[in-house]
Amino acid sequence: MQVAIIKYNAGNTQSVIYALERLGIKPLLSDEPEVLSAADKIIFPGVGEASTAMKFLKERNLDKIIPTLKQPVLGVCLGLQLMCTHTEENNTVGLDIFPTQVKRFPAKDKIPHMGWNNLTDIKGQLMNGITEQDYVYFVHSYYAELSMHTLASCNYILPFAAVIQKDNFYATQFHPEKSGSVGSNILQNFLNL
Repeated sequence: MQVAIIKYNAGNTQSVIYALERLGIKPLLSDEPEVLSAADKIIFPGVGEASTAMKFLKERNLDKIIPTLKQPVLGVCLGLQLMCTHTEENNTVGLDIFPTQVKRFPAKDKIPHMGWNNLTDIKGQLMNGITEQDYVYFVHSYYAELSMHTLASCNYILPFAAVIQKDNFYATQFHPEKSGSVGSNILQNFLNL
């Protein structure tokens, strides 16, 4: 199985590579449309700022390629947010794969939401074997609103979408690559799709 990680102006690719290698997968890191189109699975990771990341995607025409992909695609953190219609982070227009708004957490508690938290209302193949007693690792100041595409939610200040899916596109607000055995199970579920 060939897994490609989208290479763009956002960090965290190395920890995603390590997490996949622990599962026996040697992924390709690429920003080339033909490499991405030929892969069996694609991961769209991200740690960074939305408008800068979108500018980089546009410069490489990846904003046109990503929404047309037909194989399973997994967005992570900023990857999830960029797959939505719009984010309040620097008023950035996203890829509009998910017709969802991304908003900044209200300043009622510490921001960013950082650390371990559990999921609720869990469903879908990506979440096979994951329970509300399991914890995953979050680092984010912006969140996707709950929608018909939500596969799992989380509560920090308010309820938000922690996992979303539409057709072949999946995304997690948390970092499965930093979430220990629970995250490994989610990545394996993605590879098994």
